[in-house]
Amino acid sequence: MSFKALVVDKNADGKVTQTLQNLEDNRLPAEGNVTVRVEYSTVNYKDGLCLTGGGGLVRAYPHVPGIDFAGTVEASEDARFKPGDKVVLTGWRVGEIWWGGYAEKARVKADWLVPLPAGLTPRQAMAVGTAGFTAMLAVMALESHGLTPAQGEVLVTGAAGGVGSVAVAILAKLGYSVAGVTGRPETEDYLKSLGASRIVPRAEISEAPTRPLDKELWAGAIDNVGGAMLARVLTQMKYGASIAAVGLAGGNTLPTTVIPFLLRANNLLGIDSVMKPYAGRLDAWKRIGTDLPLDKLEAMITEVGLEDLPRLGADILKGQVKGRVVVKI
Repeated sequence: MSFKALVVDKNADGKVTQTLQNLEDNRLPAEGNVTVRVEYSTVNYKDGLCLTGGGGLVRAYPHVPGIDFAGTVEASEDARFKPGDKVVLTGWRVGEIWWGGYAEKARVKADWLVPLPAGLTPRQAMAVGTAGFTAMLAVMALESHGLTPAQGEVLVTGAAGGVGSVAVAILAKLGYSVAGVTGRPETEDYLKSLGASRIVPRAEISEAPTRPLDKELWAGAIDNVGGAMLARVLTQMKYGASIAAVGLAGGNTLPTTVIPFLLRANNLLGIDSVMKPYAGRLDAWKRIGTDLPLDKLEAMITEVGLEDLPRLGADILKGQVKGRVVVKI
């Protein structure tokens, strides 16, 4: 049996190529114990790196990227899953060091799969994907540190991206007043349609802080950017407020001081979705099923095919992708 896949390879001169190929089933990872007929995947920042050879995420070539997928179990050696079950996978280094979801079939370890949440289709699950899953984890982390809608505005940086879009929609549905940061004026109406109460131009908070504390503005924040912007936001947090850090599109350094932590009792919460244990995954997916407005989710979606991925991989690294891209396999 053969299946179609987008295969990335590296030439002798170091150039990374992407081609659609028909592969035999025996090319699937032998160590996996569940074979899934993939229906949908998506495009995340990491996918852009894997498609273009950036970041050193892909260790061995040829390789099938795609860090997320949803589909139907075709064969299983694990009692937890049987043929016909609908499943979702995000994280676990799939698509990086393990062949991923940009193919009609994937073979993975049962421990990495979760049942498709009730009320979600495979397409909707991939509109959520790692980005939306991460956004939900960030909201849950802020809540666990005491955030409530009554405390004031919540800031979302990189708001028009995948994580940011879902975060804005979830927070708005939960009753929060959301300020969305974007540097693309053409996305402002889109963010307001998701529930953002106001827009903060990126230029207003993109520079590193010049003093350790600024005016208290934000009751909570979800930061997709890192670098100077995260340092700036940290100086503007209300007393006892927390920031959930989920990305580093603006750099992996943090030019700040300990003063916000000591004088305002602020918290910086690291969010990892890749190795999140199974129980936490189930909790987050259940919350997604209830707290993410599906009409807003649909408004985020751009649907593409495997042949569009080389272009989109480059675009997402340039910050030129809005909302959630769903890949119909």
